[in-house]
Amino acid sequence: MEKLMDTSDEWITERTGIKERHFVKVGEEGTSDLAVKAAEKALDKAGMVPEDLDMIVAATLSPDHEIPGIGVMIQNKLAGCRTIPAYDIRQQCSGFVYGLELASTFIKSGKYRTILLVGAEVQSVGLNLST
Repeated sequence: MEKLMDTSDEWITERTGIKERHFVKVGEEGTSDLAVKAAEKALDKAGMVPEDLDMIVAATLSPDHEIPGIGVMIQNKLAGCRTIPAYDIRQQCSGFVYGLELASTFIKSGKYRTILLVGAEVQSVGLNLST
């Protein structure tokens, strides 16, 4: 960033805590791929498998495509959970919080017990780093 702006890596790190930025390879990796990686890690840490899930809620502002949403793409990529509901929440920065409230409401209804809530973004493809 210091090559593009009048700043330094030290200044950015000191104020934001950000030490590195990640970029996807356009056409090779999308938001749903990042979400699946996060979901697999979360399931592993919880000692669970996709078959344990009752629903998927995905929060993103940057889906791979407008249609289908990444919720169903995550569902398709996680073997074993293809017959459960999958939703997208697109509420900008607060999407994960909306997703948390939605998941909580579904669990409290008694119909669902185990819901995967995942938030993922790929905004690097929209950045113009030439300025």
